[in-house]
Amino acid sequence: MGRSATPVVITGLGPVCGLGVGLEPFWQALTAGTSAIRRIDRFETGSFGCPFASVLPEGFDVRTLVPKSYRKGTKVMARDIEIAVAGAHMAVQSAGLVTRGTEGATTVTIPPERFGAHIGAGLIAADIDELTAALVTSTNTDGTVDLGAWGSGGMNNLTPLWLLKYLPNMLACHVTIIHDCQGPSNTITCGESSALLSLGESMRVIGRGDADACLSGGAESRVNQMGLMRYWYSGRLRAMPAAGQGPELVRPFDDQASGSVLGEGGGILVVESADSAARRGKAPLAHLVGFGASQSVCTDTLGMDLSQNGEDIAAAIESALDDAGMKAGDIDAIVPTGCAVPDVDAGERAALERIFGSRLSTLPIATVVPNAGFCGAGTGALAACAGVQMLATQTIPARLNATATPGLDAAASPSRPAALRTVLVLTASLGGQNAAIIMRRAS
Repeated sequence: MGRSATPVVITGLGPVCGLGVGLEPFWQALTAGTSAIRRIDRFETGSFGCPFASVLPEGFDVRTLVPKSYRKGTKVMARDIEIAVAGAHMAVQSAGLVTRGTEGATTVTIPPERFGAHIGAGLIAADIDELTAALVTSTNTDGTVDLGAWGSGGMNNLTPLWLLKYLPNMLACHVTIIHDCQGPSNTITCGESSALLSLGESMRVIGRGDADACLSGGAESRVNQMGLMRYWYSGRLRAMPAAGQGPELVRPFDDQASGSVLGEGGGILVVESADSAARRGKAPLAHLVGFGASQSVCTDTLGMDLSQNGEDIAAAIESALDDAGMKAGDIDAIVPTGCAVPDVDAGERAALERIFGSRLSTLPIATVVPNAGFCGAGTGALAACAGVQMLATQTIPARLNATATPGLDAAASPSRPAALRTVLVLTASLGGQNAAIIMRRAS
């Protein structure tokens, strides 16, 4: 699909992760080179090889971020939903919007029928305590689960409205109810690329005139036993003894990288037509000018066996460049997945080399995963928030840990000023879906 007929801008940012809730703590941590990766103390990690993760700050309470009239609704919010709701709250504030979710509001900024939402989600893992409390009522004398007993009555011991906490579309559901988004709405579940695919869909919806603004992004928490198990057995986590130092684990594009560390987080951005932002006197933070997507052929079904020449991931970048009417030489910085999983890093590196050639060694690369952890469907949203801030502040944030990144400007370094006009944000996902967006500095 070609360029949008209606120019699209980003007017609000709502990152939420272990670095903090909202833009200020997030960006301050990135520029200071702070990591939120710590030893997991929420549950017993047992024999898992990676007992580290990045979790939301202690004291996080989603009830303080919803209208008083909606606080009962927080009882059926899984952690993923809480992150999305918090991100939407912070994004709405950042954009200067008034919605039905604004306490004391009598009028709203965007007509509800012109306000959409597209939010990427993971396959939410049910709370182990809730699930096992019901399963234990259907066990045989030897401790095995009797599926017949479970089907005939055991499942009735799940907490009321249990399923409503764990459906992936509930992130968008709660956000749209709180903020009265009656325009086009969708949920995308394509692993780490979910957030950028959601931003691309919002861009298309606004570009064809079906909405004036959308809440868009993604969120996920994999810091639970089921999430940890899935990523461990998919070969994406770094093996590390409990005595190791968590913040130093993740080394994107480093020759010695051996895996990533999970996080919980994501973000919501306000994507808006340039005309809508102008009518309400809101200066854009950045222009969203290009979007592209592609699918890698993953014979292993895990998104690890990527093409050696990078053509699959490169196709998403090429599509985004074409959509923006730009060439590779117009890109000034890159925010890739940068997850430190060797096969994924190698696929991204090959794609970037294919697109940028010898110029790649001088293109600044920004990474977020060493700071906030590998946040699943929220990964791209955090990368997009970082990209917007890079343009707004003309700054490359600090990079952590990596030392040997030949051919890439990706080694550990402090934050530094840079002349940035355009930033490419890229994600490659578990399962092989790739997405890329291009943002241009607001004049």
